Amino acid sequence: AALARLVTEAAAEAVASSGRFTLGLSGGSLVALLARELPPALSAAAGAEPSRWLVAFCDERLVPPEDPESTGGAYRVS
Repeated sequence: AALARLVTEAAAEAVASSGRFTLGLSGGSLVALLARELPPALSAAAGAEPSRWLVAFCDERLVPPEDPESTGGAYRVS
């Protein structure tokens, strides 16, 4: 929950100052944690505005983005 709060606070600050928030996401255990904790943190954070986020998925494996084994795929199914 603390990580999700930090992300949403950083997002709100970035959106307020530059109009967007950029976030790079890795896979692994982070997927389940953020899938569970980020939605409630977003609903509690004024100004985080997810529509203003640019999200990049970091993946060292050479699999297509739609593959569930890719970082993007893992976030899509969570």
